[in-house]
Amino acid sequence: MDNISFIHVVWVAVCAGIIGTAGMEFALQGITKSGIVNADMTRALGSLFTKSRKYSYRIGIILQAISGIIFAFIYIFAFLLINPHDFINFIGVGILMGFIQGTVVGFVLVAAVAENHPLPEFRHAGFSVALAHWAGHLVYGFLVSVVFYLIGF
Repeated sequence: MDNISFIHVVWVAVCAGIIGTAGMEFALQGITKSGIVNADMTRALGSLFTKSRKYSYRIGIILQAISGIIFAFIYIFAFLLINPHDFINFIGVGILMGFIQGTVVGFVLVAAVAENHPLPEFRHAGFSVALAHWAGHLVYGFLVSVVFYLIGF
C-alpha cells in the first residue's frame, strides 16, 4: 500500500462508497418489501429534509450516496492503518467496520431520530428496525472491502 496517489484514493473511495451504498440500499429495500419491518432508510433520510414523502427518495438517495462516499474514506484510512494482507482479512476488517457503523447508526436511529421524525411511518423504530439497518451496514462494509481489495490497493 505504498505510494498511493490522492487521485487513486478518491477514485477508490467514490467507487467503493457508491457500490457499498447501492448494496446497502438493495438490502434495506428487500427487508422493507418483505414486510418484516420498514427499513426504508432512503425515504426516511430524505423526508427529514423535505418534511414529506414528495421528493424524499431523490433527496435521500443523494444524501446516502454522499454519506457512503464519505464513510468509504474513513474505511480507507482504517485499511491503511490496519494493513490487511489478503482477501479474507480485508473482508474481516470491512465487516467489522460495518458492524460498528451499523451498531452506532441503529442506536442513534432508534434513540434519537425516529422519535422526532416528521413522518409518522418512520416514528416507530424499535429493535427490528435497528437490526435491519445493522444488517444493511454489514452489507456496506462487505462490499466496500471487496472493492478496496479488487481495485484499491
